[in-house]
Amino acid sequence: MLDELSDLYWTYQNIIHGIAVNGILGLSVYVVLSIGQLALGQAAFMGIGAYFGAIATTKLGLPFPIAILASVLTPAAVALAIGAPTLRLTGVYLAISMLGLGEISRLLLLNWEYAGGALGLSGIPERGDVFLLYGVLIVLIIALIFISRSRIGRAMEAMREDETAAGVMGVNVPRYKLATLVVSAMLAGLAGCLSAHLSSFIGPNEYGFEEATTILSFALLGGIGTPLGPVAGAAILTLLPEVLRFLADYRLMINGAIIVIAVLFMPRGLLSWRMRRTV
Repeated sequence: MLDELSDLYWTYQNIIHGIAVNGILGLSVYVVLSIGQLALGQAAFMGIGAYFGAIATTKLGLPFPIAILASVLTPAAVALAIGAPTLRLTGVYLAISMLGLGEISRLLLLNWEYAGGALGLSGIPERGDVFLLYGVLIVLIIALIFISRSRIGRAMEAMREDETAAGVMGVNVPRYKLATLVVSAMLAGLAGCLSAHLSSFIGPNEYGFEEATTILSFALLGGIGTPLGPVAGAAILTLLPEVLRFLADYRLMINGAIIVIAVLFMPRGLLSWRMRRTV
């Protein structure tokens, strides 16, 4: 039995790892959507985290925990720097500005010779395993569930329903906006670092518009009423290409169709319930 499970793992390890990494990315977009902000910078933050984490181990020879720390703090610093001007925008304008950030970061990585430039960065040491990936994912889910059930979660839901009314009720709207953007950037950077140290290669074109829409589709398919929703959406969309291999060339089109269908027919996603509040 153990041998069969081992064979199964080695056969599908990329998918098993991908579900966990994409689950973390789903949580990163869940954080900003939970306050009603359409901030689509997760792909950019993922790329920043992946590159700085990979450079820490590949170029500088630092331990993996230090690389993880770098991959979390660097996107957080970028989010803090851009948060004040961009978070004054709302709706589609915020989404476009964040997509612009993704394109800028992609071009910077494309021309960063120290990190491989257009050829990407290879030879990244393999670090982490399935226990680390799913351990991190489970801890994040539990933490976000507790936050969702707390007074902070109540304030976030109030902002999602009506930002102006939430501000009148005493919610510090700018602080919550900036905090959720920073947390989202940290989660995306963490996912990028873990992914880079599983694949041993990263390239600048991996973190563009296609990745941004894919991450968004995780949350739209699964729903944002609970942190489990984006994780479920990530699992389904990670497994889907394996099930539909003959449609691999149409992945972006399929993700776009899923977004349209989810918005029209499942506005709250597959997991449509909301967390109960304790206070």
